[in-house]
Order: sequence, then structure tokens, then C-alpha cells
Amino acid sequence: MTDLRRLALVVVTVAVTVVGEFGCSSFGNVVTFDVRHKFAGKGKNLSALRAHDIRRHGRLLSTVDDDLPLGGNGHPSETGLYFGKIGLGNPSKDYYVQVDTGSDILWVNCAGCVKCPTKSDLGIELTLYDPKRSSTSSMVYCDQDFCTSTYDGPLPDCKPNLQCQYNVVYGDGSSTAGYFVKDAIQLQQVTGNLQTGSTNGTVIFGCGAKQSGELGSSSEALDGILGFGQANSSMISQLAAAGQVKRMFAHCLDNIDGGGIFAIGEVVSPKVNKTPMVPHQAHYNVVMKEVEVGGALLDLPSDIFDSGDQKGTIIDSGTTLTYLPSTIYELLMTKILSLQPALKLHTIEDQFTCFQFGENVDDGFPVVKFHFEDSLVLTVYPHDYLFQIKEDIWCFGWQNSGMQSKDGKDMILLGDLVLSNKLVIYDIENQTIGWTEYNCSSSIKVKDEKSGTVYSVGAHDIASASSLTIGGILTLLSILIALLHSSIS
Repeated sequence: MTDLRRLALVVVTVAVTVVGEFGCSSFGNVVTFDVRHKFAGKGKNLSALRAHDIRRHGRLLSTVDDDLPLGGNGHPSETGLYFGKIGLGNPSKDYYVQVDTGSDILWVNCAGCVKCPTKSDLGIELTLYDPKRSSTSSMVYCDQDFCTSTYDGPLPDCKPNLQCQYNVVYGDGSSTAGYFVKDAIQLQQVTGNLQTGSTNGTVIFGCGAKQSGELGSSSEALDGILGFGQANSSMISQLAAAGQVKRMFAHCLDNIDGGGIFAIGEVVSPKVNKTPMVPHQAHYNVVMKEVEVGGALLDLPSDIFDSGDQKGTIIDSGTTLTYLPSTIYELLMTKILSLQPALKLHTIEDQFTCFQFGENVDDGFPVVKFHFEDSLVLTVYPHDYLFQIKEDIWCFGWQNSGMQSKDGKDMILLGDLVLSNKLVIYDIENQTIGWTEYNCSSSIKVKDEKSGTVYSVGAHDIASASSLTIGGILTLLSILIALLHSSIS
């Protein structure tokens, strides 16, 4: 299963681990692009949910043990919950890339790629990037600063004009390999409150030359990955190192209407309470202290929240469901079901606990609250942790980590179903994460540090993110990335 500094506001399309510089002399306020949600709304495909999380679960676990070339922080997963369209090259071509907070680079499949997917069942047309057909592309070589910093030092056997390469192996055996290039990226810039205009930048990203496993064969294939991890190779880290942006970002994902916001920079409204991140972790981890169901705390051992080598609780919008160790899962489910003793449960796909219920689930099931360090609380309503697959048929979004894999039996991971409809803020500079319940189809306010100007960034208003289904399971989601920066050059 399963990841900026200066002024003027720029919102870049969600999570591009584009580690490079923007090539325009004044990049202006906010940039946006459209992002779609695979499983938004009703009629969720249980097989797809299960396959997605199984693959991602393995990848999240593998990051702890593997010393990956790209900073060692986070692995992309094959097809995330959120994917968007970006433009690359000159002339610009459209590419659909997965959005993932657990990833550290942007890469797309390239011309001549071995075992790259040629079609997708997601209702999109796949495109191979060809640096030779772009007038603005250039190679990144092993002796250049980007490459040496990505690999934490000079590469052995590096020679002049030798390409800077990457090779990532995931927990399920899938892999991607290729080389880095620098080229133009086309974005939608916010020129004022809820107003946009087209702008171009320059980024360094991976050119995929060979894929294996699920990356090369999945029916839900995309053109690449757009990551947003903490590693030095990520866009946030690279731009922050250049003094261009703050290492802060926020997302607000609407799993009902499909709208959403993804902003890089300082969100000034709404205000949120925060909890410290666990230091030196590959992902975004925080410390859970207690679990409350229907107003009563579960009687749990105090050390249950230490997830073995993976300290703390992983916050990951790229995972569909929520995974809890057996001790927490069993007590949680027992407490919830004690309020519905007549409920007849059925297991679907050997994993999902489902039932028939014709009334309002918020009236029939308890609210669950996760308590974190510094008194931060994540409130999860029944309509959040239950999802409807047919009329009157509901399934639990809680999953038993102990049933997933031996290595992941103690994993605590909060996924999209409990993070949706909340504004979640990641402050990497100060190592905190916070959230608040929010209408993600509305707008937030982001501050331009230099001028002090506050801009409204709204998902539907900026990118016209009305609901749209493709293949029965996709919903249009407009996600924004706000970069606070006066002049990126």
C-alpha cells in the first residue's frame, strides 16, 4: 500500500516532486490544475480499492528497510486516489500523473520505454514524453548539483555527459527506472482572487525508460507519478533550498462532490490546531494517544501506538482506507457493533465487512475520535468511515493491519476516507501537522509573505471542478498548490 520559500503566491498542480527551478521571470500568485479522484462518490469498486491499498501498503513498509537512491523517503505507488493533468515540453503535451504525499519525484513514461503501459481503463489517453521532440528539454548529468544532492554525494564512476539516472523498487516488486531531464511545465497561474491565467516554468523530472510489475501492466495505469514527500529531491525541498518557498502545504479533499484544494505556502484561514511530526520518518507520522468511540475511550495498552520501527501513525491521503493493529481494530469494531446488535454482517472480497442498513448511518452509528499529542483530535463520522457500495449496502473503511501482512501487522495508517472533507496542513519547516473539518468545495486564504496580501484559493471557482464521472468511478477534482514566492527565476 503506501509523499516552499519566499513570496508572491503560486499554486502549482498538486504535489509535483519537480525539483527544479521555474523559468519565468515573475511566476506570480497561484497556479492550478485539474485532478481526478478514482473512487469518489457511490458505486465504489471493492476490488480496485483492495488492490490499490495492498500495493500501497507494501510500498509504505518497504521504505523503512530500503535505502532508495532518491533520498530514501517514500515510494510512489502505481495508481493513486488522486491524479491530475499537467503539461510538459515545448510544444506542451498533456500527461496524467498520480498525486501522492508519499512520493519524492515527478516522473513520466518516456518514448522507447520498455514495458510501459499503452492504455488505461481510467478513461484517459496515455502519452509518452519524448525529450527529443521538445525544444526546451535538456539532460541532467551525474556531475550536476541536482544529481549529487539527490544521491547525497558524487556518484561512483561518474563521467562527463553521463546521465543522472534513477531506479526505484517498490514493496510489491514493481519498479521504475530511467533518467532525469529538465523541461518546461505548463501550469494555470492564479492572477487574483479566483482568477487564473496560463504560465510556464522549468522543472527537473524523471524520464521513465523501463517499468516492471504492476507499473507496466495495470489496467488503471497513468503517465507517471507526481510526489510530495520530504526528501531533498522533492519540489518543496528543492525550492525551499533555493529560498523560493516555504516547506508547507495543505490539502482539502472533497470525496462527495469531487472538489478540492492543494496549496503550498502559509494558509491563514481557516486556522487549525497542530500536532508534532515524529522525526526521522520516511512518511508523515504523528503520535496517536487514545481512541474514543461514542464518547467512551477504548481500553488500550499504552504502547499500542508505537508501530514497531515505524513510529507513530502515518497520515496518507494516497491510501484509500484506514489500517489499525488487531488490538485497536477488534476493540473498535466491537464497540461500534455493540450499538447495532441486530446487524447482519457479510464479508465481501475476503476483506470488507459489509451490511444492509436503510436508515441514516449518522443516526445509527457512533462518532469515532482519534486523540493525538498536543490535544489534536481527528473526528470521524459514520458517513466518513462507512462507504456505500449499493443502495442500502454499506461497508466499513476500517481494516485490520494484522491481516494485511506480517511486516505491517502493527501499522497505524489513516487514509483518504477519514481525511476527506478536512483541511490538512503539513508544516515541514516546523515539523507539525494539523487539520480541521472544512467544506473542501469552498475556498481557503493563503498569504503572500512579501506584500502581506491574502488571496482566496477555491477549488470549484478556479478550475470549474464540477462533478464528472469517467468509467463509473472517477470524479473531477481541482487541486491547487499555492507557492508563496515573490519571483521565481
